[in-house]
Amino acid sequence: MSIFKYSGRNLQGQFVSGQIESESEDAVASHLVSTNITPIDISPAHEKVGFSNSFKFEFSKKNVSLVELIFFSRQMYTLMRAGVPIMEALQGLRESTTSDQMASIIGELRDSLDSGEVLSAAMRHHPETFSSLYISIVEVGEASGSLPESFLKLVNYLELERETRERVKSALRYPIIVIFTIAAAMLIINIFVIPAFAKVFNKFGADLPLPTQILIATSEFTVNYWYVIVAFIFSLPFFIRSYLAKESGRLNWDRVKLKLPLIGGILYRATMGRFSLAMAICVKSGVPWGQSMVVVSNAVDNAYVHDHVLKMREDVERGTTITQAATASKLFPAIVLQMIRVGEQTGSLDTLLSEVAEYYEREVEYQLKNLSASIEPILLACIGAMVLVLALGVFLPMWGLASVAVGR
Repeated sequence: MSIFKYSGRNLQGQFVSGQIESESEDAVASHLVSTNITPIDISPAHEKVGFSNSFKFEFSKKNVSLVELIFFSRQMYTLMRAGVPIMEALQGLRESTTSDQMASIIGELRDSLDSGEVLSAAMRHHPETFSSLYISIVEVGEASGSLPESFLKLVNYLELERETRERVKSALRYPIIVIFTIAAAMLIINIFVIPAFAKVFNKFGADLPLPTQILIATSEFTVNYWYVIVAFIFSLPFFIRSYLAKESGRLNWDRVKLKLPLIGGILYRATMGRFSLAMAICVKSGVPWGQSMVVVSNAVDNAYVHDHVLKMREDVERGTTITQAATASKLFPAIVLQMIRVGEQTGSLDTLLSEVAEYYEREVEYQLKNLSASIEPILLACIGAMVLVLALGVFLPMWGLASVAVGR
């Protein structure tokens, strides 16, 4: 996925411009046409990400948090439902927000509205804050005269997204603490403990067993080349970011992480739940089917699933049913395909998709509750293996030395 700059004219002939995240210039053009904007120019908006750019980006960019976006959406719903004009609502939110970044964005939204743009077009200037799903729902609300209700749908969607993220963080907190503790213990042992034992062993000139030789070699590398380890640890995040900034790198990682042991199933169900909920919101809001698939493909936040969703869109546009396209994608289990089939046949696809999203939400919640219990045996096995290696590496030569001393 890349960010593209675009310029064009809407149905009223007004000049509009902004940025949008998409896979290609053709995809941007298709999206603009589906939103009644005639594109004039489309070009890449960002430079190639390298090590230096990653470093600069990491320390200079400050994104609007999800909590701030939820607060903005909820306040917009409350104010607009009360009949407050949109310009006054934005001005009030700009003065009340505690985030300088959010205040700056709201100010730019007001400036865009002053120049004649609608709110959805103004939001397109800030793709790093407002996702394509967010903008599309706002656009539908503007067209149907139900903008407050659109903000309420977005509040519910973002709240669920926040709760899912918090549950994932909570479930992973304990394993991460244990892993960091083990790493710190190994570092201390390599720097301070093993060198002391190595001096004793060298003094007696005893033949050391293999576990002890491995421990001493690891300790010597840590002590003598600590700066290499430190440089590797600090540079690793930037190299990872550079790799994931490439389309192939992001696609490979998003495919692999859905198959990771323990957490892969959770990530898969969370992604499918996000897809189902976003699609339900689009269908219920009246977003055209082709545009909905593009919007939802960006909302799932997974390049692998994104490509499959766009493939579903192509299949549907060629005349296949939604159920057939979903089956061909091989993304959904049988129970979900059944619910989609029933929803398509009865004309209640949005309701059934909402139930699918609730099904995945329950599945994610259940698996997250059992994640710690599943990880604990693995962590205990790792700790046991570490203790075993240390015990064999330290005590085997000491027993040998004691035997020599007794024999004498």
